[in-house]
Amino acid sequence: MFSRISGTGSFFPPDVMTNHDFEKFLETSDEWIITRTGIRERRIAKNHSCSDMGYEAGLKALEMAEMKPEDLDGIIFATFTPDTTMPSCACRVQSLLGIPGTFAFDIAAACTGFLYACNVADSMIKSGSAKNILVIGAEKITATVDWSDRSTCILFGDGAGAAVLSASDKPGIRSVSVHADGDHADLLALPCLGTEYLAKRNELDIEAGMIKMSGNEVFKIAVRAMAEVASRAVEMSGLSYDDIDFLIPHQANLRIIDATAKRLNLAQERVIINLDRYGNTSAATIPTALDGAVREGRIKRGMNIASAAFGGGLTWGGMVFTF
Repeated sequence: MFSRISGTGSFFPPDVMTNHDFEKFLETSDEWIITRTGIRERRIAKNHSCSDMGYEAGLKALEMAEMKPEDLDGIIFATFTPDTTMPSCACRVQSLLGIPGTFAFDIAAACTGFLYACNVADSMIKSGSAKNILVIGAEKITATVDWSDRSTCILFGDGAGAAVLSASDKPGIRSVSVHADGDHADLLALPCLGTEYLAKRNELDIEAGMIKMSGNEVFKIAVRAMAEVASRAVEMSGLSYDDIDFLIPHQANLRIIDATAKRLNLAQERVIINLDRYGNTSAATIPTALDGAVREGRIKRGMNIASAAFGGGLTWGGMVFTF
């Protein structure tokens, strides 16, 4: 028994924020942002919640898979920016799909969340406990940034991606390698959503609790970790580097992406990138990039894809699958 991606979907809110928009209230420029990140614009969810976006992406994935919501056994929703911590975004999407009784839960592994979720879904399908699972990666990160912090607010955008994983007699997900190191937790954190923060509600400083990142330290660790875990996932898959058709990396920074591609000896045209249009959408970057490449006709059935991500926790992971 294998699990295979039978459908993909994505959703981005309509409101666009360009680098030039930041020039109106920050000491920065379009050139400065592009040079350091590769980002030109991102989407802002003004009228959509995280679960709303996940639901829309999920509908598109179900449509591609030629399935109805009632064909699903469960939903796994990867996010660190849920509408509420209780109920979960997965339960909200379950309600919107009208399929009460299926399992539904969230996974919080930041930018590596989609790979963590795929790992769980793959294990459940291989064990025989489920046949079809909707895996969603979605974030409403712009609601959590400090807009006066130039080093972080320029990086993030909102959006959602989804994939239906289904039982198959043909190889799909070939390997998943996920890791974490809590010793570096404070290098990239969002304090304001935790109970340790809320317990001090009488003295809250909301802006002080927004996303904080030690950019240089995170960059150094991410470059090494993503390159290594992508390589490890290929070795675990039983495929060779020459068998890999495309790399879909987490969309955080072009320099990190380039380092990961170099480790796999992949030319730039074999790397899927949507960072320039959408920024860093955390758990949504890999599934949205995958869906875009599938719908554009770049990725076709039977192709072998390597993926890698790195995020807060710190977490990182790699996955190799045949689409």
